[in-house]
Amino acid sequence: MTLEKLIEKYTTEASHFINIDGAKVHYRIEGEGKPILLIHGTFSSLHTYDEWTKIFVARGYKVIRFDMPGFGLTGPHPKEKYTIGDVADFIEEFLETLSIKKCDVVGNSLGGWIAWEFALKYPERVRKLVLIDAAGYINDRNFPLPFVIAQTPVLRNVFNYVPKAVVRRFVRQVFHNQDKVTEDIVDRHFDMFHREGNMEAFVKIANSHFVQNTHELKNLHIPTLIIWGDKDNWLSVDHAHKFQRDIPDSKVIIYKNVGHIAMEEIPEESAEDVLKFLEE
Repeated sequence: MTLEKLIEKYTTEASHFINIDGAKVHYRIEGEGKPILLIHGTFSSLHTYDEWTKIFVARGYKVIRFDMPGFGLTGPHPKEKYTIGDVADFIEEFLETLSIKKCDVVGNSLGGWIAWEFALKYPERVRKLVLIDAAGYINDRNFPLPFVIAQTPVLRNVFNYVPKAVVRRFVRQVFHNQDKVTEDIVDRHFDMFHREGNMEAFVKIANSHFVQNTHELKNLHIPTLIIWGDKDNWLSVDHAHKFQRDIPDSKVIIYKNVGHIAMEEIPEESAEDVLKFLEE
C-alpha cells in the first residue's frame, strides 16, 4: 500500500505531521486539560492507545501520542537515530515544539524503556510515570521474537517481506485472550510494518547498541505505576517486580490472564487504574 493510501486509511481529523530533527512525525492531540503523553512499543503505532484515548479525553485529559521514528506513519528516521537516548532526546524536542512543559508519561514495551530513560534524563518534564510491560532489563538477552529474528544474520532477511500469517503470529503473541485478535488489528500491524522503510528501520533498531541502565532507576524520584500482564510472552512478569524494587516511589498492578498490551486487551480496567493513580 502506498504511503498516500496508508495516510488516508490511518489518519483522522486529529492527525498532524511535524518535522522533528528531519523526521516527518505523525502525531495526534485530542482533548483539553491535563497533558498526558502515550508512547507505543515495538511493532506498533499510536493506534495501540485508541481506546485509552477515548477514556482519557472523556475524563479531562489532553492526550498526546505519536508514531516513533521507524514505526507507523512516521517511518524511518533520515539520520537513523534509533538508540534509546536518541529517542529520549527526540521526545524532548517534540514536547518543546508543542509547548508542552510538563506532562504525565506512559510507555509500553520498548516505549516503556524510552519513557523511564526520558524521565531520568528530563525529570523536569515528567509529572507521573506509567510503565506498561516495559523493557530495560536485558541481562538475560531474552528479547521478543521479532528482535531475535532481526538480530540473527541468517534470519533477518525475513524482514524483506513479512507475510500476513507471520504478522498474525506476532500479534497473537502479545494477546492472551485470542478473541481480541481481530482482522482489523492484524491488518493495521501488517500495513504499518510494510510502510516504506519501516522493515529496514526495525532491523536497525533491533541491532542498536542497547545498554542496560536499570542501575540508574534508583535516581528516578517520580511517582511511578508499573502495570503488567501475568501472561506476557514477550517480557516476563518478573520484570515488574524488578522495576518496583529499583524505582523508589513506585507501585505495581499485575493483571491475571492478560498479555503484553493491557491497554488493548483490557482497556477499560487498565485505564481506570491509570486514572486513579494519576489523580490520587
